[in-house]
Amino acid sequence: MQRRKFLKLSAGAAAFAALAQPSQAQTAAPLTEIRIGYQKNGVLLIARRQAVLEKHFAPQGITVKWVEFSSGPPMMEAINVGSVDYGSVGDSPPIFAQAAGAAIVYAAGQPITTGQGILVPQNSPIRKLEDLKGKRVGFTKGSSAHSVVVQALEKVGLSYADITPVYLTPPDAGPAFANGSIDAWSIWDPYFAIGETKQNGRILVHAHEITKMNAFYIANRDFATTHGAVLQQIIDVTAATAIWAEQHRDEVAKAFSEVTGIPLDVQTVAANRNSFAVGPITADIVATQQGVADRYFQLGLIPKPIVVRDAVWKLAQT
Repeated sequence: MQRRKFLKLSAGAAAFAALAQPSQAQTAAPLTEIRIGYQKNGVLLIARRQAVLEKHFAPQGITVKWVEFSSGPPMMEAINVGSVDYGSVGDSPPIFAQAAGAAIVYAAGQPITTGQGILVPQNSPIRKLEDLKGKRVGFTKGSSAHSVVVQALEKVGLSYADITPVYLTPPDAGPAFANGSIDAWSIWDPYFAIGETKQNGRILVHAHEITKMNAFYIANRDFATTHGAVLQQIIDVTAATAIWAEQHRDEVAKAFSEVTGIPLDVQTVAANRNSFAVGPITADIVATQQGVADRYFQLGLIPKPIVVRDAVWKLAQT
């Protein structure tokens, strides 16, 4: 989907695919705090930086608590148990969570165009995807980087068994890549940009050259059911922040650099190639996500098949 069209959709992000839910009119205790999970990248980092959610909800007597995560899988667990209400992740964490029966729903989507891929060292003999055979490939298990590896191998006729997967969190994978402990690294920005600019990395392939990819805004299912109107407001503020970010990339890079301590030149690379637009979960997004889920099941990486659309949230009309 073209960015301009998606931005237009995001401005009124209210049309979501169906998940039957009880009415939001049910009696619930007054909400006094919203817990937001975030990583040190993306739209939610800008939202935190600008305090847009705090400003929006203060008149309603609702405070905002921010909880930082290094990757999506632990954030999914926090959303599942209800210690976080809403957060943003790549495509794979919600699949693993849904397969495990987690209490999550897809609240909004974000197509990913660049800013993710597979790196190899500059002097590596790996020149094409087929060369990954027999190599040690590092990535975070259950993350979007995991999905990139699976689909990259599939694209060139290799199997998951043809590589040695090395499961590492981004902070651990960076040093492993730099010291040669892994032969390739599947990762997202800003770590992708760090590996490319500061750790002698060479881009083997961009994720968008392999497949369509999406990021997601995920909510706790009980929170979505009980506080649907509030969740819609969170999505709307997130979407508005995304539009601002699309139009102010230099400021985004400066903000990311100040928050993370990552050099401005690295964050500028990341900010200039990232897509920020947030919008509804379209049929195309669901179909793409279902394809990822089906691959994971076929590989035995999730214990049972799932139906993605069953976990897509819709604001109940009262």
